[in-house]
Amino acid sequence: MKSPDKFYLRTENQEGRCTVFLNGELDLETASQMRAAMSTLVELSDRELVLNLRDLRYIDSTGIGILVSVVRARHAKSAPFLVEAIPPNIRKLFDMTGISPFLSGSSPSSN
Repeated sequence: MKSPDKFYLRTENQEGRCTVFLNGELDLETASQMRAAMSTLVELSDRELVLNLRDLRYIDSTGIGILVSVVRARHAKSAPFLVEAIPPNIRKLFDMTGISPFLSGSSPSSN
């Protein structure tokens, strides 16, 4: 069983959509794992890329930087990207840093 304190992700591919489920804590220590996973997924411009943050408990500035990079890369490819199921504590951080408007289609964790 995976420790809830560590970061891990899993992907689920469906026709026209790739969903990445983030779990645990995304910080400087775990950022390389996230970057490696996202580097190939960002290139899939033929499908919607979705990050599901329902089980993400913490994100630091390094993790936010990765999200901004993904937003930019997807925008450059005119490829859809959205974030869903954002926990309230993380939504507050996104709002404070000003990135919420760039996470199109983002929805509260209650959805």
